[in-house]
Amino acid sequence: MGTVADRLTELGLTVPEVAAPVATYVPALVDGDLVYVSGQLPVIAGELVATGKVGAEVSTDAAAALARTCAVNCVAALASVVDLERVRQIVKVTGFVASAPGFTDQPLVVNGASELFGAVFGPAGQHARSAVGVAELPKGAPVEIDVIARIAL
Repeated sequence: MGTVADRLTELGLTVPEVAAPVATYVPALVDGDLVYVSGQLPVIAGELVATGKVGAEVSTDAAAALARTCAVNCVAALASVVDLERVRQIVKVTGFVASAPGFTDQPLVVNGASELFGAVFGPAGQHARSAVGVAELPKGAPVEIDVIARIAL
């Protein structure tokens, strides 16, 4: 299966700089063998790459791709506090989807993040998950992802 670094290379991904928080919090916090990753937006090179409601201005497929970007940013936040090779399990993923009225495919959107974690961490990327529709997200983002990961001590 190879290392996390090997899988990132195979996927053509590099871990970006951790996204700067948009308020007063840290991107990730280690507590014992758990790492709590703050909600990550679809930011690339410091810029929010999309805004709008899923099911209106943003399609389900586009939102799933944005959720994948959020997941890459979660990996960056993890890497900012621990060596990624220490990740033993992605325990829980929560996806928040800014949803237009009547939009009910939040799970399909959050699949973009879940698939990325599986590809990067292999079996350790399997996780429990919630996919929640919300009225608004910070900065008008269509999607936000947070993670809890277990690490080797």
